[in-house]
Amino acid sequence: MRSLTSAIICLVLPGLALAAGGHEVVSPDGALEVRIDVDGTGRPVYAIALDEEPVILRSRLGLRFRQGRGCDTGLEINRTRQARADNTWEQPWGERRRVRDHHNELLVEFRARGDADVVCRVRVRAFDDGVGFRYEIPGQDGGPIDVVEELTEFRVPPDATAWWQPGDDAFKYEVLYTESPVVEIENAHSPLTMRLPSGIYVALHEAALVDYSAYTLEQTAPGVLRTRLRAWSDGVRVKTQAPIVTPWRTVQVARDATGLLNSNLVLNLNEPNKLGDVDWVEPGKYVGVWWAIHLGRKTWEQGPDHGATTAEAKRHIDFAAEHGFDGVLLEGWNVGWGEGEAYSFLEATPDLDLEVVAAYAAEHGVRLVGHHETFGDIPAYENAIGDAFDLYKSLGVRQVKTGYVGSAGSLRRIDDNGNDVREWHDSQYAVRHQLRVLEEAARRKISINTHEPVKDTGLRRTYPNWLTREGARGQEFAVWGQLPNPPDHIPMLAFTRMLAGPLDFTPGLFDLAFEARGEQRRVSSTLARQLALYVVLYSPIHMVPDLFENYEKYPDAFQFIVDVPTDWEESIALAGAVGEFVVMARRERAGDDWYIGAVTDEQRRVLTVPLGFLDDDRAYIATIYADGEDADWASNSHDYAISEKGVGRKTVLSLKLAAGGGAAVRIRPAGGGTE
Repeated sequence: MRSLTSAIICLVLPGLALAAGGHEVVSPDGALEVRIDVDGTGRPVYAIALDEEPVILRSRLGLRFRQGRGCDTGLEINRTRQARADNTWEQPWGERRRVRDHHNELLVEFRARGDADVVCRVRVRAFDDGVGFRYEIPGQDGGPIDVVEELTEFRVPPDATAWWQPGDDAFKYEVLYTESPVVEIENAHSPLTMRLPSGIYVALHEAALVDYSAYTLEQTAPGVLRTRLRAWSDGVRVKTQAPIVTPWRTVQVARDATGLLNSNLVLNLNEPNKLGDVDWVEPGKYVGVWWAIHLGRKTWEQGPDHGATTAEAKRHIDFAAEHGFDGVLLEGWNVGWGEGEAYSFLEATPDLDLEVVAAYAAEHGVRLVGHHETFGDIPAYENAIGDAFDLYKSLGVRQVKTGYVGSAGSLRRIDDNGNDVREWHDSQYAVRHQLRVLEEAARRKISINTHEPVKDTGLRRTYPNWLTREGARGQEFAVWGQLPNPPDHIPMLAFTRMLAGPLDFTPGLFDLAFEARGEQRRVSSTLARQLALYVVLYSPIHMVPDLFENYEKYPDAFQFIVDVPTDWEESIALAGAVGEFVVMARRERAGDDWYIGAVTDEQRRVLTVPLGFLDDDRAYIATIYADGEDADWASNSHDYAISEKGVGRKTVLSLKLAAGGGAAVRIRPAGGGTE
């Protein structure tokens, strides 16, 4: 990955001095303050404030191990060290090309009272947009260590408003979000977004989750949220050995909701690219048989309606080539989908000639997108993974969608005694496995789109071939959900799930009231909103999922999907409120065109959108794809209007959004001068 450095300052301040009391570090702008201390029993504690307003009240830190002394009580601060950094690095692809990493750091070293041996260190980094901290356990004897409990707390007012998902749900993040006072949380996934009584917004998450268990947040007392590491089937939380470096615990802080969306905190706390030159990682858009299968028009398994056939593949390749899309995904391409069949990652069904189809795609400037559905059988997949990726490499496949269908806690593992056991989808076992998949894929210059994943923690910086993932209630719930995604689902995702990273949501449905599997269904969206999703919900690869005939009914609206890129020079959250509405603006990578996406909940809204992000002294043309005057997601979802107007830096757009509606805007330069 190319690296652009504007300034680098690494300064170790006079340190390593013995400390009798607590220590603090402040953000570069001086607004955020983090303080580390020990209480009367020698327990490490911390607190965070913004402009002297409490963000995280005095909260406990600590780890407990099965072997030896834990980092939890009877401690004193041995010494501290401070440093600062200011550098700008470049993403090979992303929601913005240049990312500034500007932080002040405090390293606090703890030892047991009356003992010279260092027990643990806590490293804290304070940014203008939040705080990250992690535990570092020294090498000592280098033997195995089992983490049995993490004691990290986040204390907030119990009456703070929270937007959250249950942490032990069986559907792996695929549930709707709840809005409630914090005190009503039992156990929640992260990112967990909150608005404190002071009006400050806070989001709790983690960064750089490598060879460790993901955490959920368990309320142990009113307003006290403690990290609960996902346990292995034998009850151990993390199996490792010293030295230990944990993932970062992150606290994003903003004075308004959009400040959370404009944060780079999670990315900045991940390690730089480990893969070297990644020019082979290719953002773009793809088509496939996915939606036809969900509708019941096609099938994953072989039969008269099988979706992944040579003829269907060529038809999709023709459509992709005609409209400039990059890939074709053929779910159900391999044998093993039918009842009683042996599943294979190497053998295509008899009605699909992979070599012929791959050659046909190459002739038309399109690539096949691979698919590995594991059904949670990790040992079987890992046994086949090398050969499976070799096959894809030979066919010119550059992207693979992986899947782990099955209830949470159903991943198969063979233990040391040969027993068949089950693990959770966000366990250390799953974390290790998905990193292995990334590394095996990278050796063949292949990128990954993970479904039923471990939550995103910014590892796309370290492994740029991890393009996107699911990990949310996607658009397929328009068919499968007993309760379809409601209109507030998208403006809720924007301020919760999207804080973690890219999402493969499959936007772009044009047939919004349809029959699927014998039932009448409706998407809680207007057509204009479906266009806006390509801008609002970031992913470097987006699917164009609907049946081709549905796009052919609305060619003028379909043009936006043809035009909109998936790789960006800059992204700016312009306005929004959690679960109500959101407005995003993004500029295409290495180009001058801007795109705006706006969506609302069930309330009609008129949003004013200043275009102050445009270049000064330059005129632009805005093409606006908006809800029609009578549009409504429930009764008139296909009413839309397309208009053009000259705009400039001083323009304020007025966007009318229907209930469950949205607006999509393309802004392109019109030449010299101003409006």
